[in-house]
Amino acid sequence: MSTAVTEPVASRAAIAAFPSRSRPACRPFLTSAAMAFCDLVALTLALAAGYGCWFLVNPTIPPFHPSLLLVPACTVAEFVFSGHYPGFGLTAVAHIRRICRGITLVYLLLAASTFLTKDISPDSRGAVLLAWAFSLIAVPAARWLATALLESRSYWGVPVIIIGAGETGSAVIRNLRLNKILGYRPVACLDDDPRKHGVCEGVPVVGSLLDAASVARRLGAQYAILAIPGIEREQLVWHLRRWRQIFPRILIVPNLAGIASLWTEPRDLGGVLGLEIRHNLLNRWNQRAKRTVDIAASLLGLLLVAPLLAMCALWIRLVSPGSSAFYTQKREGQDGHKFGVFKLRTMYADSEGMLQRHLAAHPAARAEWDRYCKLKRDPRILPGVGHLLRTTSLDELPQLWNILKGEMSLVGPRPFPEYHNARFDPEFRWVRTRVKPGLTGLWQVAARSDGDLAVQESLDSYYIRNWSLWLDLYIVARTVRAVLAREGAC
Repeated sequence: MSTAVTEPVASRAAIAAFPSRSRPACRPFLTSAAMAFCDLVALTLALAAGYGCWFLVNPTIPPFHPSLLLVPACTVAEFVFSGHYPGFGLTAVAHIRRICRGITLVYLLLAASTFLTKDISPDSRGAVLLAWAFSLIAVPAARWLATALLESRSYWGVPVIIIGAGETGSAVIRNLRLNKILGYRPVACLDDDPRKHGVCEGVPVVGSLLDAASVARRLGAQYAILAIPGIEREQLVWHLRRWRQIFPRILIVPNLAGIASLWTEPRDLGGVLGLEIRHNLLNRWNQRAKRTVDIAASLLGLLLVAPLLAMCALWIRLVSPGSSAFYTQKREGQDGHKFGVFKLRTMYADSEGMLQRHLAAHPAARAEWDRYCKLKRDPRILPGVGHLLRTTSLDELPQLWNILKGEMSLVGPRPFPEYHNARFDPEFRWVRTRVKPGLTGLWQVAARSDGDLAVQESLDSYYIRNWSLWLDLYIVARTVRAVLAREGAC
């Protein structure tokens, strides 16, 4: 056995000194019951809203059939049997995918049963269709509200012990805090290196790997994440045999930097573990589905926002007369193709000259520009209308026309100006050209204007590697939330 395994156990005094008050509240039954109740209320309200809206369109529809009340109950039952509750370990995208599939399955069964039994009048089909659509919106919103309330009371999530306090362990802790929807709350770290004992990303490092049993018992933790990708095979097998008596679930973080994570699945190869990696963007059917969604969304969007665009254009002409309210700027698209991005003008006509003079006179602004390629206090922006359009991202709405033309997609890496792209690594810049640029993207909803070039590269790479229609749906929902909350500018 290697020396790392036979290291002396950390002093009992050090473990005993670990504050027992740090044990988080973990009540899976309460969490599951609260989520199920919120889902039931949301589904019932969506059903009522569907019938109410359809009644406004067709007042002659038959009365509400009592059997439809089984729809919310059956949907919640489907969630229970498919493991929605409490759903720890599921990403936000996985939650949305399971919710949409569960709701759609129940409504398809409803449609089939009504066709066979004739219990519901054909005039009510529109109401049922609306109820299905409202449910797809209401349930994710209710789920988000439930998790936010549970998290505020420390009931959301389970305590997790991070095994490994090195760079990988630090990265795991940071990611878990950024993705609280996973429900994994780091409460302690273990590491065989005494030099790492203390604190790791705010989480106390309280002992060595041999202290797992005593620490887990003191904290009531049943989950562990092994974040030591360089551990030797013999050590790993030896520790796993011990830990299987302590932790019902152990997650192992392998050394697979740069590999897609969202759609990577384990496969049993006759007793050998394999990881299947799906490159969804190379699937033609997926590309066609994405393009179909883009066409439908851009057509509907242009019809809805046309009056708003007209009012914004008039405001711009009043603030800055003599110049067009719209402009185009050359950007890099799919396969390196150059195209003109349509935008509402938010800056003065001499914006480039104003920028150079401002940067020359203010060294701090120059440093900010070099890091972010944008300024929080930009003197080029038009007063009033310019700030409003940028903070709400309304200046990007004309790009719906680019989407309709096929030059852009609803979701994807943002098309940056040439000076911005020149700052990226050539390999990453090539990867960006594998997909169409988007009206919104993961970087916009996750970091907004606070993300520097490194953050942009990380988030855009994640999106490109893990693309799916479900991820697009999640980003669109996050975009609406970010714009309404005015969390910076895209």
